[in-house]
Amino acid sequence: MATWRYSTMPGGAEAVSSRNAVGRLVDFSHGGGGGRRVIKPDQLMLIRKWQLRPVKRSFSVRNVSSEQQQKVKDLVTQQQESPGSYNPFPPDASSIASSIKYHSEFTPLFSPEKFDPPKAFFATAQSIRDALIINWNATYDYYERLNVKQAYYLSMEFLQGRALLNAIGNLGLTGAYAEALSKLGHNLENIASQEPDAALGNGGLGRLASCFLDSLATLNYPAWGYGLRYRYGLFKQRITKDGQEEVAENWLEMSNPWEIVRNDVAYPIKFYGKVLTDSDGKKHWIGGEDIQAVAYDVPIPGYETKTTINLRLWSTKAPSGDFDLSVFNSGKHTQAAEALYNAEKICYVLYPGDESLEGKILRLKQQYTLCSASLQDIIARFERRSGAKVKWDEFPDKVAVQMNDTHPTLCIPELMRILIDVKGLSWKEAWNITQRTVAYTNHTVLPEALEKWSLELMQKLLPRHMEIIEMIDEELIRTIVSEHGKEDSNLLEKKLKQMRILENVELPAAFSDLLVKPKKSPVAVPSDDELGESEEEAEAEAEAEEEKEEEELKPAGGKIKSVKEGTQGKKKKIPEPVPEPPKLVRMANLCVVGGHAVNGVAAIHSEIVKDEVFNDFFQLWPEKFQNKTNGVTPRRWIRFCNPELSKIITSWTGSEDWVLNTEKLSELRKFADNEDLQIQWRAAKRSNKLKVASLIKERTGYIVSPDSMFDIQVKRIHEYKRQLLNILGIVYRYKKMKEMSASERKKKFVPRVCIFGGKAFATYVQAKRIVKFITDVGATVNHDPDIGDLLKVVFVPDYNVSVAELLIPASELSQHISTAGMEASGTSNMKFAMNGCILIGTLDGANVEIREEVGEENFFLFGVQAHEIAGLRKERAEGKVCGLITGFPSPSGFRHLIDIVNILPQFVPDPRFEEVKKFIKSGVFGSSNYNELLGSLEGNEGFGRADYFLVGKDFPSYIECQEKVDETYKDQK
Repeated sequence: MATWRYSTMPGGAEAVSSRNAVGRLVDFSHGGGGGRRVIKPDQLMLIRKWQLRPVKRSFSVRNVSSEQQQKVKDLVTQQQESPGSYNPFPPDASSIASSIKYHSEFTPLFSPEKFDPPKAFFATAQSIRDALIINWNATYDYYERLNVKQAYYLSMEFLQGRALLNAIGNLGLTGAYAEALSKLGHNLENIASQEPDAALGNGGLGRLASCFLDSLATLNYPAWGYGLRYRYGLFKQRITKDGQEEVAENWLEMSNPWEIVRNDVAYPIKFYGKVLTDSDGKKHWIGGEDIQAVAYDVPIPGYETKTTINLRLWSTKAPSGDFDLSVFNSGKHTQAAEALYNAEKICYVLYPGDESLEGKILRLKQQYTLCSASLQDIIARFERRSGAKVKWDEFPDKVAVQMNDTHPTLCIPELMRILIDVKGLSWKEAWNITQRTVAYTNHTVLPEALEKWSLELMQKLLPRHMEIIEMIDEELIRTIVSEHGKEDSNLLEKKLKQMRILENVELPAAFSDLLVKPKKSPVAVPSDDELGESEEEAEAEAEAEEEKEEEELKPAGGKIKSVKEGTQGKKKKIPEPVPEPPKLVRMANLCVVGGHAVNGVAAIHSEIVKDEVFNDFFQLWPEKFQNKTNGVTPRRWIRFCNPELSKIITSWTGSEDWVLNTEKLSELRKFADNEDLQIQWRAAKRSNKLKVASLIKERTGYIVSPDSMFDIQVKRIHEYKRQLLNILGIVYRYKKMKEMSASERKKKFVPRVCIFGGKAFATYVQAKRIVKFITDVGATVNHDPDIGDLLKVVFVPDYNVSVAELLIPASELSQHISTAGMEASGTSNMKFAMNGCILIGTLDGANVEIREEVGEENFFLFGVQAHEIAGLRKERAEGKVCGLITGFPSPSGFRHLIDIVNILPQFVPDPRFEEVKKFIKSGVFGSSNYNELLGSLEGNEGFGRADYFLVGKDFPSYIECQEKVDETYKDQK
């Protein structure tokens, strides 16, 4: 007789006969949380069907540190499994319909009067969750018994998207659920659309994390994800006449049917306070502000496997005792609940604005909460699995902690703190364990994304961690000195400046004599007479210097007047004292020092990480650095989001093996010229385009033709991703169309729908200007009767995973046009490519490897390359003499300035680029002022100027490449 688990609490699990379970309270959770209910006889039959459902693939576990697989008996059937030993035997539609009806009645979140789509969605999700929990509990128990090494992926973002279709697809139950819902008067696609996207991420960082979890489960790796449960997400984007507007996400307003709160899994988190040292030298972090982190678990199923892993999200709260009832009753209501609010707000918003001190504190609290709660949980699991005798030196053999970017960097000092202060290990033991446990994924070469925290703020908020970081910094200094010696003080000073974790901080006392510099002479305060003399001397020196410069710059055989008249009457001021640079903690450097591995996320990015970003560290520890090119799950991004294309691929390759082994897609090559395949392929693409046309009309009101080329750029709005280059190219296209007759336009240009999507960070002013400009261009172009369907410009608001799942299958051209060397990898480029879309792009990130795979002839390449960027920026800056115009008040001065400028190197923009800017400034796109936006493309130096992202430099190459796109698109075959 089949047995089934009703509890997997740490104290042991009980297996009971399903015959005896009728009427008993059953907890399907593996942590004692929600989901407890009385089982009725008709429900019991469904449960047994779920359990007895065999799968195609074995229920095995792959060791994190090797390729060896171990097998045990199936936890339900007690039979030995091997891959492919069973055919799927899913529950029938009638049983599923009964389960959905049961949940609508007995797990109610809605009133009983009607069974409308929102209610049907929740009941359906809860029905699916039952199946997931059975596999989930079995997976969890499996890991406990085998005590394998487990990977833990810590990320501030997990951009999950909708879960319903992904879950039933992975379980192989899509058809059964569609039929069951049809019996209940609903359509699966409509019910799935009721689910809001989980607002736990923003861009590629979070989507990568979610794809990893799907693939880890599918490949039977023992792994968990850890993140934060943001109540209001990043923001919901609205597009108004003023551009982007941000409002709070509402994804949790009707609760989340996939999560289970674990009220018994909660850990204390401390901020502020002070550090005391007792008589035996042991440190104690006491006082301050205390909160609790509570676990919410979300099951992540693998594809055609019983393995179901966990995403554990932390939510923060304060103990009830922190609510001051006496203060509340005195009328000070806000003050009474202040502690509760301060705790809860930590998990309100993803990436709260950090321009204020309060914003910085909140972000640092978020990062520490993620690290501390996760590590306490990981350590508790390690101790439980270890049994009576815990061997801490085995911790790295059982635990791997992967930090997704620098946000979880505090894992390093927090693990040290727990091991030393709580578990009683020595510094040497703790440091060895930490370095062997932790690894770091770098996602950016942008300096602003390599996080640096104020040392003063960190000392105040996390005093014990700051002590540990200072000691790690001291260890690093010792290593650098040992490696480079003391003979070459200039080299040593340079290395310390580049590599230290603490920036602008004096060397520790032990190294105070390491870099001895001559003492500065004391500066005497001059008297008024002396001051007058010094000013006269300074003027004389300045005149002599000017005459020398004029002589050097004088054209051959020519003359140049002195510019002394422009400076007469002016006295040089004594310079203001230079402020002390801020003392900072460099989190990326701490990651490299504290971990055993550092990986980039594309081949070109990993080389830049080694050659530029962390070159000094690479020279010191070359064995730490490696490449792991990003990836995406083909389940969500082809199989489920593009079912029509999936059917075609399966039909022509002969099986669905490609879903797990994408190399099988290469079998399509031999059919590439087959006319039947081409007809099917075009039909699938057009069907997807019709769905997007409906989405555009619903979201924006614009009507677009599915017979046009769908040209799409969807990603986070950032200057380096160069949405500005795209829209300037569209403006050039529009201008040329307006200069032609109707017949010329039709002959020259292919009809295009240019689609944008993405969010600009709320405080990123230039990115928001780009959004505004795109929508202004669209408002003009889309209402121009001369242009009609020949060109449409659409900004799809509130871009998210669900929108991507519609846009990507419909794409024909996708733009990945970042400044070369600045995009770490990109993942949307992969999603577009594997949905039958051609890319236009630079040699940046994963574009390089995609181009190698698909062939140069199937990639529209333009733009300068990464190794040229630094030189081009330098050349641009060398034209900075133009800034001297303000020093020549007379007409003759300007004439002579021209003589100077003519003999100096300058950046000369392409005439077509200047033509576009002039066209924009003419007011054709409305009365908005675009001077600040266009100003970033002008000048030779200065913050926010000088075209740092080389839009103007790549513009000619870009528009010429777009002409090739038009020509190619005309040949549909």
